[in-house]
Amino acid sequence: MTIKHIRIFLMVCECGNSISKAAKRLYMTQPSVSIAIQEIERHYGIMLFDRIARRLYLTDAGNEFLEYALRISALFDDMEKGLRNWDSFGVLRVGASITIGSQFMPSYVEAFTAMHPNTKTQVLIESSNKLEQKLVTNELDIALVETPIHETCLTAEAYMEDYLEIITPARHPFKPGQVMTKDEFQRQNFLLREHGSGTREIFEQVMQNEGISVNPTWEGTSTTALVNAVMHGIGIAAVPRRMVSGPLERGLVYALKVEDLQFKRQFYIVYHKDKRLTKLIQDFIHICKFYELDYSLPKYSGLI
Repeated sequence: MTIKHIRIFLMVCECGNSISKAAKRLYMTQPSVSIAIQEIERHYGIMLFDRIARRLYLTDAGNEFLEYALRISALFDDMEKGLRNWDSFGVLRVGASITIGSQFMPSYVEAFTAMHPNTKTQVLIESSNKLEQKLVTNELDIALVETPIHETCLTAEAYMEDYLEIITPARHPFKPGQVMTKDEFQRQNFLLREHGSGTREIFEQVMQNEGISVNPTWEGTSTTALVNAVMHGIGIAAVPRRMVSGPLERGLVYALKVEDLQFKRQFYIVYHKDKRLTKLIQDFIHICKFYELDYSLPKYSGLI
């Protein structure tokens, strides 16, 4: 059993359990790929795939082997990158959920680049659930997300507290400092972020705990679009407090409170449990944790 066997198995899985597609991607013959899979099965005395009607389906043992293979492959990639670039300046691969990516990530990267001017920082802005998968497959070194993690192989460190603000149009029947009952609240037209976003998950957790059902009239990946839609009177929205400080101060929207409800959350720094935290990664984590003490955060204007 070698790392080559693991790479071949992972490619077969990546290609939808197709030997022929994996062989093409690996520039190997189909028999060679089949032999590698059979050698793994003989080595462990298991069946990785059920072969039904000329198609392959992962067995329970195959799924278990897949989890180990992903971790081993990720560790091997770390070793290759670390040793082959021992004397180089390095690359940091960072992911961020959409809210953190649009509001905080530019400031973090600016501070990190000042500290490490010769380091290349690659940033991916995506939904929290997709970032978790990128960490699992070692396509990212770390990620910053807005919700607790779901994958057991990942570690999450809370690094910043945040609140969701309920904002309303700055017009009748709404008013500054308004407090609504839960019954009044659930009858509103809601403008929400898409499923999979940290903002949406926190909002729905609070609603579910209160037994409140919400059917949004507007969904989207852009907080900017939600804020502008509220400004135009389309409905109310739950958005990160820091992202609407500007519109609130300028009176473009109002903040709404709901009796006995708090939309509190944490931001998390997430990485794989097996990840070796290099000096570059540790420095970036430090910047994220202490940024508010050392720098002033930008304010969102509320305009496109």
